[in-house]
Amino acid sequence: MKKITIKGKEYPCRITMGAMVRFKRESGKDVSEISKSDVSDLVLFLWCIVKAACAADEQEFPYSFESFADHLEPGDISGFYDSMSEAQKKTMDPEKS
Repeated sequence: MKKITIKGKEYPCRITMGAMVRFKRESGKDVSEISKSDVSDLVLFLWCIVKAACAADEQEFPYSFESFADHLEPGDISGFYDSMSEAQKKTMDPEKS
């Protein structure tokens, strides 16, 4: 998933160093400490990812964390993390790409 749609508008969605720094500042945790069962951290990291990607692309991102979360559906989160898992698998085993 390279884009996420919120209220009918697409926003870039890719992991950058800025996203990891934002997550650390917001949560006090390193990205490696995110638990798959902690919905709050999963949503926070996704918000950081989209916010950082928008900043990198010089695209306005008008959502606070809570307003972003209010507009997400569970499928948005699972779709993003599923696509990350698939990308990681391809990186680890290039023959499956």
